[in-house]
Amino acid sequence: MQRIMLRAKLHRVTVTEADLEYEGSCGIDEDLMQAADMKEFEKIELYNINNGERFSTYIIKAERGSGIISLNGAAARKAHVGDLLIICTYGPMSEADALTHIPKVVLIDSNNHIKEIKKIKL
Repeated sequence: MQRIMLRAKLHRVTVTEADLEYEGSCGIDEDLMQAADMKEFEKIELYNINNGERFSTYIIKAERGSGIISLNGAAARKAHVGDLLIICTYGPMSEADALTHIPKVVLIDSNNHIKEIKKIKL
């Protein structure tokens, strides 16, 4: 049996841009992507802390060190600039791997820079 488990999350990023005219996706500062082991074009789940919206899209790289979190296309309707989000990736794993899996949690400061990197222990 396979379980879908949390792989990583960016906790409390701030939306810096929202562009309805872009074709879609979420731009994420490449430093944040690297810290959370997220890849360009990977599917992500986003949770808006301000309004409770939950939605999914995929990642595109934003400039390294920029602090950019941009919502594009339809995703731009789910949050406003200044809203706080949790961005998560999930992945399938075996029952045995799920027993020892430790997700990576990247805590973010108010400028969208890394505050702390944690591993959640069960």
